[in-house]
Amino acid sequence: MRCPFCAHDDSQVKDSRPTEDSTSIRRRRQCSSCGARFTTFERVQLREVTVVKSGNRRESFDRSKLEQSIALACRKRDVPQERIDQLVSGIQRQVETAGEAEVPSQRIGEMVMDGLRGLDSVAYIRFASVYRDFSEARDFEEFASTVQEAAAHERG
Repeated sequence: MRCPFCAHDDSQVKDSRPTEDSTSIRRRRQCSSCGARFTTFERVQLREVTVVKSGNRRESFDRSKLEQSIALACRKRDVPQERIDQLVSGIQRQVETAGEAEVPSQRIGEMVMDGLRGLDSVAYIRFASVYRDFSEARDFEEFASTVQEAAAHERG
């Protein structure tokens, strides 16, 4: 593993342990050149998946982009990081185990919407505003009212 401080190609693993949700391994490493210590995370990747975006553009599935967009929707909300990590891991698992080499970005967006709906209603609306390209305040009002109606129906 390349050292992030001096770019030397060799480092030694000093400690390994599973993360709290057991979806990855946390490794403490020490550079054999400069002696700096750093942490890496190792995750299982079941298969290479290509995301088909609008305009038929294609790019490799990137877990960090998924994490970033969900974290942005949950920003300043009382959503524990562990729950965000579980949602991201669940979506990644669904994408990788679907058996398809290519997955439309819309399908991933719907998975995120489904996950956020049960996690936090404000994060759900925030994500929907970008995903569904809200252009006016009325778009927010209409979507928020459907979220409120669904929540009332579930309690009901």
